[in-house]
Amino acid sequence: MNPTDIRLVVLDMAGTTVADGGLVERAFDAAARELGVEPGTADHAEKLDYVRATMGESKISVFRHLFGDEDRAQHANAAFEKAYGESVDGGLIAPVPGAREAVEELAADGRTVVLTTGFARVTQDAILGALGWQDLVPLTLCPADAGGRGRPYPDMVLEAFLRTKAADSLAQVAVVGDTSYDVLSGVRAGAGLVAGVRTGAHGDDAFREACATHVLDSVAALPALLRGAAG
Repeated sequence: MNPTDIRLVVLDMAGTTVADGGLVERAFDAAARELGVEPGTADHAEKLDYVRATMGESKISVFRHLFGDEDRAQHANAAFEKAYGESVDGGLIAPVPGAREAVEELAADGRTVVLTTGFARVTQDAILGALGWQDLVPLTLCPADAGGRGRPYPDMVLEAFLRTKAADSLAQVAVVGDTSYDVLSGVRAGAGLVAGVRTGAHGDDAFREACATHVLDSVAALPALLRGAAG
C-alpha cells in the first residue's frame, strides 16, 4: 500500500515513543519479590527471560503465565504497576528523541494519532502526566479499554479504528512499536503499514519474523515515511 494513504497511526508508548531505561525489568524485580521470587535464583532468571521475551504484551497476561492462579497474578501485577509508577513519578522516563515532534508532524499532516500501552490505565496516565502529554493525542488506549486483551491481539488497534473513525478501512491504519507483539497486533488487525522501531526491546529479526512491512531506526522517521520518502 502507499504510505501516503495512512489516516490513522497507532503508536506504542514504552520503547517506541517513551524511553524508560529498563524500568520494566526493575518493576518486575519488585513484583517478583512480593511473590517470593528472589533475584539470583534460577526461578527468577527464568521468569525474567519470559518478561524480556514478551515485552509489549499486556502485563497482567504475562503475570498470569508466570504465576498461574489469578490471585497471585493480580498481586504481582499490582506490585509491578506500583513500582513502575513510582519510577515514573521519580522522573526516570523521557520521550524518545524526536517522538513528540513526530506525533505533532503526523497531526499537522492531517493524520490521527493514538497512543497504546500494555500497562494498566493508572500507569499509562502517570506516564502521560510525567511527560506533559495528556493533550498530545485525541485518544490513548490500554488493554482494559479494548475489552481486556492487550497485544499480540489486535483489539487495541481495532478499538482505535472504531473510536476515532479516522480511517475508511484498516488499510489506512499504521501500527508502530518496538516489539514483535506490537507488530503482530498490527498484522492481525489487517493494518496497511506495520513498522518495528529499533529504540526498544526487540530487533530486526523479530520484526521480520512477525511480518513487519517496515523497520525504522526510530519513530522520528515515521512522518517522512508517510509522506512518501523511502523507508
